[in-house]
Amino acid sequence: MSILDKATTLKALHESDTILRMVNVWDAISTKTVADLPETKAIATAGHSIAASHGYADGQIPLEVALGAIQRIVAATDLPVTADLDAGFGDPGNTVRRAIDLGVVGANVEDRLVGLDEAVANVRAIVKAGEDAGIPFQLNARTDAIVRGGDKPMDEKLADAIERGRAYLGEGAALVFVPGVLDREATEQLVDAFGRGKLSVIGLPGALSAAEYESLGVARITYGPTTQRVALRALQELATDLYADGVIPLDTPALN
Repeated sequence: MSILDKATTLKALHESDTILRMVNVWDAISTKTVADLPETKAIATAGHSIAASHGYADGQIPLEVALGAIQRIVAATDLPVTADLDAGFGDPGNTVRRAIDLGVVGANVEDRLVGLDEAVANVRAIVKAGEDAGIPFQLNARTDAIVRGGDKPMDEKLADAIERGRAYLGEGAALVFVPGVLDREATEQLVDAFGRGKLSVIGLPGALSAAEYESLGVARITYGPTTQRVALRALQELATDLYADGVIPLDTPALN
């Protein structure tokens, strides 16, 4: 599948009436594990998880290290890959160009609540990078209005998210990603503001189910670093059992 085909496929998945469910990955083996499932239509990386697997705090991983990990993920699957590119590593347009060169066809880029003019300029640069590459690059423009909104009342946070999200869509972003635990009322407000099929959410404890979000018009749901945390907890539980003179379970898959 060519990069144009992959970008077009991801675009169609975003525009479908069916919510796109994406279980985040962080390296080649997690990518292959998720991609082998027949339900998997596309791959989303988790920036936090990639950073953690290389010994960095979230948002502190060097660009070259992050791109190296993303390159291995792209090489591990024929499915479209959308990458978490943090806040763009200081030059969002150039970072996205480099990601496209690796075969990436979509990205999350955080606004981190920088001034709106700067955030809009970043979106514009990313959209242009996709246009220059000749593909419908799928920018999942993230606004941190809720998760970085501090002690503001929720209605003010939502108003900020709506203002920013509308501006990003106006510049050509495919979706607006509003992380946080979004209840039904908040989700309805965001969908009303952006339009059906334009909101992207994260699945977190206490959030709605994917089916509930789908019924409200949400386009996409991802799960961020939670997938890695669950995998690591399973490893820790196994290690604890083995230290207690346990044995490897009989149903453990054989090595290929």
